[in-house]
Amino acid sequence: MRSHYCGEINQSLIDQEITLCGWVNRRRDHGGVIFIDLRDRSGLAQVVADPDSKEAFAIADSVRNEFVLRVNGLLRLRPEGTENPELPTGRVELLVREIEILNSSETPPFQQDEDDVNEALRLRYRYLDLRRPSMQKNLTTRHAITRSLRHFLDNEGFIEVETPVLTRSTPEGARDYLVPSRTHEGQFFALPQSPQLFKQLLMMSGYDRYYQIARCFRDEDLRADRQPEFTQLDMELSFTDEESVMGLVEPMVRQLFKEVVKVELPDPFPRITYADAMARFGSDRPDLRIPLELVDLTDLMVGVEFKVFSGPANRPDGRIAALPLPGGNSLTRQQIDRYTEFAQSLGAKGLAYIKINDLSLGREGLQSPVLKFLSDEVITQILERTAVKTGDLLFFGADNADLVNAVLGALRERLGEESGLIEEGWRPLWVVDFPLVEWDKENRRWQALHHPFTAPHPDDLENLESNAGDVRSRAYDLVINGSELGGGSIRIHDTTLQSRVFRMLGIGESEATEKFGFLLEALRYGAPPHGGIAFGLDRIAAMMTGCDSIRDVIAFPKTQKASCLLTDAPGEVDQPQLRELGIRLRKPPAKEAPSEE
Repeated sequence: MRSHYCGEINQSLIDQEITLCGWVNRRRDHGGVIFIDLRDRSGLAQVVADPDSKEAFAIADSVRNEFVLRVNGLLRLRPEGTENPELPTGRVELLVREIEILNSSETPPFQQDEDDVNEALRLRYRYLDLRRPSMQKNLTTRHAITRSLRHFLDNEGFIEVETPVLTRSTPEGARDYLVPSRTHEGQFFALPQSPQLFKQLLMMSGYDRYYQIARCFRDEDLRADRQPEFTQLDMELSFTDEESVMGLVEPMVRQLFKEVVKVELPDPFPRITYADAMARFGSDRPDLRIPLELVDLTDLMVGVEFKVFSGPANRPDGRIAALPLPGGNSLTRQQIDRYTEFAQSLGAKGLAYIKINDLSLGREGLQSPVLKFLSDEVITQILERTAVKTGDLLFFGADNADLVNAVLGALRERLGEESGLIEEGWRPLWVVDFPLVEWDKENRRWQALHHPFTAPHPDDLENLESNAGDVRSRAYDLVINGSELGGGSIRIHDTTLQSRVFRMLGIGESEATEKFGFLLEALRYGAPPHGGIAFGLDRIAAMMTGCDSIRDVIAFPKTQKASCLLTDAPGEVDQPQLRELGIRLRKPPAKEAPSEE
């Protein structure tokens, strides 16, 4: 139907007959000459209809925004002074010979060039939203990402294998999406949270290097960077270790950024241990573009009279840390109060601070409500350790270490953004040596920090039963600009070790056999050492396109309530379907009315 895309026409085609197809982006009537900006996914082209072509002119006069047209004409240079240098096609225009209306359009609920459109309206009319050049650029970039990744892995000897979408529900991790089975009454499939078990089985099957652009599903509370269904690049290798996996991933990611966003990433990527990341940045996904670091002061506060500081300092799980802010002395009391409220919203009891008005004056050059509780010696040690200068400000966190890290880590990011300290560029790093487990206070047991198939560090095996909290894992995360893009680990390939880890996690032999019997059996038939990594494709696309939400890089996303405004899913199912599945719906019990006593 067409000879060219709208965004392809240029000066090399002058005086040629061109046929374009697309949507009317805008129609303008300029004193008897009608201009139409015709749009397709490649860009815009200016179409001109003049009264000499009566039939074409009449049709051009009748079209409106979002009409679908087929236009034939002669390509010419735009008159001098009317060029649009902001458009690749801005020096040429198509003089119409023939216009065909392929389809008309009602007035759309929003215009393509509107910037501030309500997101609910965008999702309700997603097919219109996807016509917007910004959205088409996002999805085109996403395609370029998957193309680059596939090309790299194909050249490295990987093969793409699809794994089941209907599988078995397993413990650990987020809630599963369950699918009732018609042929097995009372039983359910689960949609995969990841292809983890199947890709390990592929390694045991001898496929050596596997990858998949995999759809995954998690029934969890949603945020801007979460969706109930999402896409990840899933990889697994045999006869490998941490160094080999990271050594393969780094050139893949460097090539990806070079091809898609024309950026050269460092070689090699820096590495940091989990413990060091938490101590210095309060986060296991630190944004290295922010030149702020936490400074530990726990040892200095053991003997102070101020219980807010000495209490946590004398607890095994306590921590006192400072966050220096260069030039922070200029913050007003109102601004400090706002940061205090932010810290309190994250669980902190408050946010102590010291303003450095004049470092040379010692205590007299400082300003803070907490100074009266600290000795001159402690103050001197704080100033020396934090290396502050005149004009700086210190924020303090004092509580259990997890809370202090969470609060000061988040405050670090907030201060970096609001103080204009975030540096330009892309700052990747590896975070390694994660803890194998974390303590679940509610259920009073250890739970896997990643998943129960992650191998413990060989140097820590002796602590597996006696001191599990100190056991490191062979896990690694790739972080760029404060966002975790991917994570993986070396897996357990020995049945004895896997059973030890299950017992430590409170998964008994019978439960392990019921839930993972097929994996444990497979391990007994010559499982090779193996490991892998998975990357959040949605996150990568959002980062590369500069989107705040991954919904803007997914064609048909769900809302934060896990619903689809376009199709009105999820929806009710009629009774015959439910009966066929052996399902009867029951209303939840009504809540008791509050007592008037």
